[in-house]
Amino acid sequence: MRVVIAGGHGKIALRLERLLAGQGDEPVALVRDPGHEADVQAAGARAVLCDLETAGVEEVATALRGAGAVVFAAGAGPGSGAARKDAVDRAGSVLLAEAAERAGVRRFVQISSMGAGQAPRAGTDDVWAAYIKAKTDAEDDLRARDLEWTVLRPGGLTDDPGTGLVTLAAPSLPRGKVTRDDVAAVIVALLGTPDSAGHTLELVEGTTPVAEAVEAAVS
Repeated sequence: MRVVIAGGHGKIALRLERLLAGQGDEPVALVRDPGHEADVQAAGARAVLCDLETAGVEEVATALRGAGAVVFAAGAGPGSGAARKDAVDRAGSVLLAEAAERAGVRRFVQISSMGAGQAPRAGTDDVWAAYIKAKTDAEDDLRARDLEWTVLRPGGLTDDPGTGLVTLAAPSLPRGKVTRDDVAAVIVALLGTPDSAGHTLELVEGTTPVAEAVEAAVS
């Protein structure tokens, strides 16, 4: 299956590309910087230059045509302000979802964040509040579309080696951490599980193997 990944040079995306390529799928990475092409190619993906902050819906739809699934893994990243949180984490997802509809790609996995869907906690700084609002608004937009969507809300992300053991469930899990390796592995499992469509799931480290966790969460 061809899987198009927005934010294709991100830390989760690169891991996801390696896993997909390793099982014989065809990952396609949307990247905005030509300097990132070599990294995604080394991960086994085909790079397509496409900046979600400046592209129009038809340009993005062209990049999606022929795909079996789309993954929104883009994010404004650390150090960005409130305006970019909205421009990337919300508007980028909205653009990608609209392009998926136009291109006829129904399967859509959105990487969101624990905390989305709730008001930011008291004392939260303005940038984090803007991030949570952007993720919440992106989720709401996606759920309103006629797509086979899955929303995945990971906890605090780490670069520790993956364990293959997670806790995955409908909201709301206690806050926790999860490795980027395990997030990527869960996305692969979700893409291979049609019954995961229509679910919003939270993800932290745990004791259940990924495949079993996905099956239990969507049953």
